[in-house]
Amino acid sequence: MPPTLGDFRRDQLAIAALFCFLGFQYATWASRLPALKDRFDLGGTEVGLLLMVCGVGAAVSFPLVAPLMRRLGARRLALWSALVLVAVLPVLAAAGGYPLVLLVIFVDGVAVGCLNVAMNARGAALESHYGRAAMAQLHATFSGGSLGGALLASGVNTVTHSVTAHFAVAAALGLLLLAGAGPRALPDAPPAGEQPTKEENQGKKGLRSLTGASRAALWLGCAMVCGTVVEGAMNDWSALYLTEETGASGRLAPLGIAVVSVMMVLARLLGDGWRGRWGDARMVRVGSVMAGTGLALALLSGGTWTALAGFACVGLGMATVTPCLYVAAADQGPDALALVAAMGTTGLLAGPALIGFVAGRTDLTTGMAVVAASAVLVAVCSGRVRWKEREGAAAAR
Repeated sequence: MPPTLGDFRRDQLAIAALFCFLGFQYATWASRLPALKDRFDLGGTEVGLLLMVCGVGAAVSFPLVAPLMRRLGARRLALWSALVLVAVLPVLAAAGGYPLVLLVIFVDGVAVGCLNVAMNARGAALESHYGRAAMAQLHATFSGGSLGGALLASGVNTVTHSVTAHFAVAAALGLLLLAGAGPRALPDAPPAGEQPTKEENQGKKGLRSLTGASRAALWLGCAMVCGTVVEGAMNDWSALYLTEETGASGRLAPLGIAVVSVMMVLARLLGDGWRGRWGDARMVRVGSVMAGTGLALALLSGGTWTALAGFACVGLGMATVTPCLYVAAADQGPDALALVAAMGTTGLLAGPALIGFVAGRTDLTTGMAVVAASAVLVAVCSGRVRWKEREGAAAAR
């Protein structure tokens, strides 16, 4: 029996739960960076080191992902990685010193790296299996999870300033999301050794194609790094920017993440239709320039509400960038998808550390200017990629 729309929606929701969980877990601890900074009396450099350790953990995970995918499959790897991320929250809340916090965040980075590759592999498999566009909507649930994490942080902070209580509630909600992700996840494809290989019949032409794909994957990876630097920086530094540079209150500070997340959710829910109308290449280039320009103008103007308007431009402009890049990488093959996902995790986790180091030596406004420049670089890198034309994508959403 051919797969039905109902089958597609059930598998899409199961995979979406993983995307939502990752956004929720990441925003949960990132939104409490001001509290962790005060608790351990950290400066901008120490916060940057904390975020860099997370990126190092993600980088360490990359050599592990391929053998783990072969042994466990993308489905089980995603679920096991997510369980580690649930455990990170109470351990982080109980950590008694900065060195232990660094270790916990390193483990968090390893788990995030594994989950990011595995869940995007499942998203690409979903589109391939059903022949329907889905990646933008899956990434919308990541943004929705980030929004949920930010709103939960703001809500809990009005009741109690206890990080332990906040993280306990967040861990319980994370387990509920994983309960929805487990049973309905799309089954994994057969192991690579059981599938026929095209390379056996392509000869030198195949080698030339592989070289071209690798070059395209590298440019896609560079664009992904710059794009995820922007997303990661907004999660990690928006709250601190609002409090330290614009004088926003502790209650308003989490709204920086919330504004970005709201715009990303709305744009990504509509993003698959936009891809069909304007094409992936235009969505990436125009969106990244919009994000960089809007943020730069907000930084020049100053003020809390101007900053929130600039953050909204970032959310709207960057919303469909990473989904389009992941789909383009999937067109290059599974190895390219893994490479681009790995580079994206590097930018998401290690990039904000760069902002911390820049802020530590200058100020956070200059650090956020690096974020604006990174958005513009996405358009530059994506311009070196030959994009595949997609017909009827709007009908397939």
